[in-house]
Amino acid sequence: MKLSCLPAILSLILIPFSMNAQTGTEPEFREMLDKMYKKTVPLVQPEQVSLDGATILDTRQQEEYVVSHLPGAKFVDYGSFKAESLEDLPKDTPILVYCSVGYRSERVGEKLQEAGFTNVKNLYGGIFYWYFKGGDIVNMSNAPTDRIHTYNEKWGKWCLKGEKVN
Repeated sequence: MKLSCLPAILSLILIPFSMNAQTGTEPEFREMLDKMYKKTVPLVQPEQVSLDGATILDTRQQEEYVVSHLPGAKFVDYGSFKAESLEDLPKDTPILVYCSVGYRSERVGEKLQEAGFTNVKNLYGGIFYWYFKGGDIVNMSNAPTDRIHTYNEKWGKWCLKGEKVN
């Protein structure tokens, strides 16, 4: 074997290892979620979600919502959310909360439950898993997009599909 071929061969061997260090896999993602959730708000898998008739609350930060969100989602900031902002909704209204992976939305879901809302569900895996599993996301013009805000570099590895925006 010529020595000039060695760098090319090594790069083919090493590239998958360097990529694995920077990106997560679906089983790793699910394992991380299972450890992270307190399971205080019922979880719903992306495949089980119907957006028709539900109030959909995006609990991420404004800059995340602007990049993309679920169709029909209303922005509610995790950091400043008050259940009183939804006092016009009947307490049995189906409500779907989500964020990047489901942690912030679980906290907002707890606040909704404490306020008496009885039909609150947390989207398992958040917008990252929703899009990975084939769910639609839209931009501020309601046009389909493949861009997803990754919250930060650490969480970005769990965005398994789409164009990562930070």
